[in-house]
Amino acid sequence: MSPRIAVVVPVLDEAPRLVAALAPLLAEASQVLVADGGSGDDSPALAHAAGAAVIAAPRGRALQMNAGAAALAAGWDAVIFVHADTRLPMGWAARVGEALRAGARWGRFDVRLDSSRLLLRGVGAMMNRRSRLTGICTGDQAIFVSAAAWRAVGGYPEIPLMEDIALSAALRRAAGRPAALRPPAVTSARRWERDGVLRTILLMWSLRLRYFLGESPRRLHRRYYGGPP
Repeated sequence: MSPRIAVVVPVLDEAPRLVAALAPLLAEASQVLVADGGSGDDSPALAHAAGAAVIAAPRGRALQMNAGAAALAAGWDAVIFVHADTRLPMGWAARVGEALRAGARWGRFDVRLDSSRLLLRGVGAMMNRRSRLTGICTGDQAIFVSAAAWRAVGGYPEIPLMEDIALSAALRRAAGRPAALRPPAVTSARRWERDGVLRTILLMWSLRLRYFLGESPRRLHRRYYGGPP
């Protein structure tokens, strides 16, 4: 039998892009749950109308994703976490299922930024190469986890930033290296376009270096967002 794959989508004010992101998920998943962190727009209503289950969750991606996984109906074999500005490729569930049947306990998709700019295409390729080398995955890459591995690590560390890196480290220890799937998920380039490609690259490298050197995720959140979590 094909593995039953559930989806959790953390959402905060994503109405313009949410329905498009949910469409490929609803078409292939056993269940789709949107964990809303207090949106001031129509995100919850749009998600419900599209056919997803919706819960209210504490604000913060780690908190929302953990709340979403806890609220899933029983019986799922794996869960995949998909940001609201990311679209998975057609046939994504079959590829996750193949990876699980081949022995993978967790993994992610390659990623491509939705921009025709050559520099941003290079950024996506760099992210994928780095992930293959290090076994560290980001939320933009749509991380999936088997039910057993999810229980083994206890979910996302509930920190305000770097939660994907912390989860990846825990999963590598508990479940080995991640599967890296193709074709890519397509994720929004809005952050790169808004803040500048080189500035964003330098900021992300700086934040990760500070994290690995021991700076607290709360302070890193302030550096990234300019305010308290």
